Amino acid sequence: MRMRRKKWARPELAACPYFLKDPSRFRGAMREQFPRPDQPLWLELGCGKGTFAARLGADHPEVNLLAIDIKSDILAVARRNIQAAYHEAGREVDNLRLCAYEIGLIHTLLSPEDVVEKIFINFPNPWPHTGHRKKRLTHPKQLVLYASFLADGGEILMKTDDEPLFRDTQEYLTQWGFDLTYVTWDLHQSGWPESPMTEHEEKFTAEGIPTKFLAARFRKGCTDVRIAEQLTRYPKFAPPVVPEGVFRPEIL
Repeated sequence: MRMRRKKWARPELAACPYFLKDPSRFRGAMREQFPRPDQPLWLELGCGKGTFAARLGADHPEVNLLAIDIKSDILAVARRNIQAAYHEAGREVDNLRLCAYEIGLIHTLLSPEDVVEKIFINFPNPWPHTGHRKKRLTHPKQLVLYASFLADGGEILMKTDDEPLFRDTQEYLTQWGFDLTYVTWDLHQSGWPESPMTEHEEKFTAEGIPTKFLAARFRKGCTDVRIAEQLTRYPKFAPPVVPEGVFRPEIL
């Protein structure tokens, strides 16, 4: 369901000290936007109302977390949830940054110098129709972009309620050289040590729909070679050229 426009959203974000405005100007220096730039950098793509990012960031002061969504209104809700979680933890929001960005253009936001150790993709749009599948956040077109800034040994972790997307994502990852290190069709019964619940996860769990979860590892060299081989077969998935200067995608 589409969120109604919130008049207070953009003013609150504009005043938020951890909301990055025109974030692509920090491309190549994203880690320096945190007080402790030497900490591992984690990335949540499509953070929605921020319940996952809020808990993850508050519970892990030893890492830096960049949370991205394309909708300003929903990011303003995320900001409020983040403030509440950090207040409950007795902490300032010092290791989390929010930004509004088009994830399909993530290569214009993060460069190989912006080394990311973990990417979280939680309950993304499954885009079930064949003609729309290239829009999936786990499609090979996107995996190629993530590989440009993932650390050697870095991970992609995904949660979903959608079975076809879950099956297809496993195929995408293995075909393009990522190692599947953990796969479960019911996260909450699996014993996985930690994964804060998202707003979608709470809803689906209440309806009796199990959360599917996987973790995949990027192996520098091996994965890069496999990606290069696949791009000879599917050149249309090659990353587009990054424009010079500050790139401002249209934000909803």
